[in-house]
Amino acid sequence: MAKDYYSVLGVDKKASKDDIKKAFRKLAHKYHPDKGGPDEKFKEITEAYAVLSDDKKRREYDAYGQAFPGGGPAGNGNGFGGFDFSQFQQGFGQGGVEFDLGDIFGEMFSGGRGGSPRTPRGRDISIDLEIPFKDAVFGTARTVLIAKVSTCTLCRGTGAAPGTELETCKTCNGSGRVHEIRNSILGQFSSVRLCTQCDGSGKIPKEKCPECKGHGTRRREEEIKINIPPGIDNGEMIRLPQQGEAVKTGIAGDLYVKIHVKPHPVFRREDLNLVMDLPVKLTDALLGTTVPVETLEGKTLEVKIPPMKRAEELLRVRGKGIPSEFARGDLIIRLETALPQKLSSKAKKAMEDLRNEGI
Repeated sequence: MAKDYYSVLGVDKKASKDDIKKAFRKLAHKYHPDKGGPDEKFKEITEAYAVLSDDKKRREYDAYGQAFPGGGPAGNGNGFGGFDFSQFQQGFGQGGVEFDLGDIFGEMFSGGRGGSPRTPRGRDISIDLEIPFKDAVFGTARTVLIAKVSTCTLCRGTGAAPGTELETCKTCNGSGRVHEIRNSILGQFSSVRLCTQCDGSGKIPKEKCPECKGHGTRRREEEIKINIPPGIDNGEMIRLPQQGEAVKTGIAGDLYVKIHVKPHPVFRREDLNLVMDLPVKLTDALLGTTVPVETLEGKTLEVKIPPMKRAEELLRVRGKGIPSEFARGDLIIRLETALPQKLSSKAKKAMEDLRNEGI
């Protein structure tokens, strides 16, 4: 015989959703297992609320005396009679009942029933570092001073005063793990967590370290060397494993360094190529010449400009660009015709002659 969900919640068949919610909250507070209520009664209340709080399931219940999984009489037969557990959790959270189905299922699939909890891990930290353009191209090293939670240098992370011993933690009997059994509407669930007394080490100091007060870590300034690889680009990130914040019995977090590259007054980057603009006189562009060009390394190259080289035309110097793991880019020189501010009468006459020549 189908259950009378309206009677279970003590509401009329014409009750509004707000009336159903209020009735559920009241009964959930009264019969919750953590407050000594019977599991079966609490399960019956939540089952009734799961159906009557859902418009579609309520229509099915009113029409057929039950709610079908999958949305109708030809449902797919999914478990729990079509219950929507998100409704359970929503009702409990709003009603103030300290019960979370997410916690239960989390224990079932990560650490429950004899599983092991995850190893503690320190917090990741990030910093920004600005470097010159040249250092970004050829690589460099920087030392930064960072205030972070680090392993205590006095006790070396044990939490014990120097010269004193560690003793077995009485809370976990030296295992570093504590088993817990919790009751729920689905039965009992066993979970394993790290012991908070010894932080999972299984040992506690007889005498605490005076520097870190037994925590094994303390906040202090620490110098960290950062090796910046050649060819790094603006906005790229460098990851330094286990250079973040430390924890007593676990793995330190990571340090992430975001690189900001200062613009260069002459060179700019395009992929693995260095690009520069080179102003040349009109006569040099027409007749050709050789000009000295200082590279990013500080060396001087004699670059030959062929005759009749057009403005905006490019010259390429192989192997003078951005270094990479397998090769090095090129130096690209973009020619720009530099016009004089004014012409002498002799220069004007020469230009007029060129015009007459059709140049």
